[in-house]
Amino acid sequence: MDSRRVFRCVSRMGSETESARGWKNWRWVALAVAAIFAVTVSLELLMGRSLLGPDGKFGWWEGNIWSAENSQRFADPYSFSHLTHGILFFVFLWWVARRVPLRYRFLLAVLVEAAWELLENSPLIINRYRHVTIALGYTGDSVLNSQSDILMMCLGFWFASRMPVRVSIAAILIMEIGCALVVRDNLTLNVIMLIHPIAAIKAWQMAGAPPGAFP
Repeated sequence: MDSRRVFRCVSRMGSETESARGWKNWRWVALAVAAIFAVTVSLELLMGRSLLGPDGKFGWWEGNIWSAENSQRFADPYSFSHLTHGILFFVFLWWVARRVPLRYRFLLAVLVEAAWELLENSPLIINRYRHVTIALGYTGDSVLNSQSDILMMCLGFWFASRMPVRVSIAAILIMEIGCALVVRDNLTLNVIMLIHPIAAIKAWQMAGAPPGAFP
């Protein structure tokens, strides 16, 4: 495949539609996605996760990553990481399985994200976060926040499927750089610190904590 053909192929990556197939092709996918949400909620409740967080209060947004309410409300700065998940899932699945209909790739992305949410809220990953990242007081997501994370992934996937690839790349850069500047954390740093912690990164992140953030 020559370079011009690759460029044309990549340029079309973010403009997939299946409008000609109609709603019927997506109806069962929508039902399957709803079932995934329902099963994930049920499993998280069985795991002992709180529906709305320890205080039992509903909230749309919590912007302070050092707050006890972080990862308990509908959205927080880490929601941008899940939007990025969706964009990256779309790109990866397009790259390895572009002949597979978009609806099947979307369903696979939802399954993977839901599986990650269950793993993320297991004692294994919660303890890992507490020991090697800046999430020293992390106790896991509320069910509300966890389901919002899956929804954010869905929005990111949809965005990437509709936008030119350069727009998706720009969106990722804006979210990653913006979160790094505002809260000193983002998807890239989160993955690095979870897999191979770097003391210098952790020190820089913790330097941004407000007074009284730690006991």
